[in-house]
Amino acid sequence: MKTAVPTAVVIGVGNEYRRDDGIGPALVAALADHWLPGVRLVVSDGEPARLMDDWAAVPLAVVVDAVVCEPSAPGEIHRTDVSLREPADPVVETHAHSAGSHSLGIPDALRLAAALDRLPGRLVVFAVEAADVGFGTELTTPAAAALPRLVEAVLGELLANTTERGKPTAATAAGRDVR
Repeated sequence: MKTAVPTAVVIGVGNEYRRDDGIGPALVAALADHWLPGVRLVVSDGEPARLMDDWAAVPLAVVVDAVVCEPSAPGEIHRTDVSLREPADPVVETHAHSAGSHSLGIPDALRLAAALDRLPGRLVVFAVEAADVGFGTELTTPAAAALPRLVEAVLGELLANTTERGKPTAATAAGRDVR
């Protein structure tokens, strides 16, 4: 049996038992309700070697993670289209350490992937500002309110990627408009 090569991967980084750090896994769960042919959905703890394995040779990788910022605007979504040939984007470097228990961040994974030639074709990072990363399984009100906007933003990235590749989009094939 031949396995289709994914055109995109969505990686939800986080720990669903650490309140807002669970935004990545919550996004992956929400996307599972959508018909997304050619898209692989992954929940990750953010460990760089696993991130590299998840995004290697995929045309588009979308990574979603929670971040703690000072000053804080809980629920705010930051989007960064990461240049894979130039130094890391300042937003990615600013949010280098995520909100949860994973101590290494996306910039560490990028440097390692570049050294090992395991980069995706394109990388988009969505960082959601966290209000609380203590123990618990529910997102805070600001993070929960951000989730529908985050789902729409990621679907938009996937739609643009599919349209650029000249194939029917997940939205049009399913008869949905994701705008």
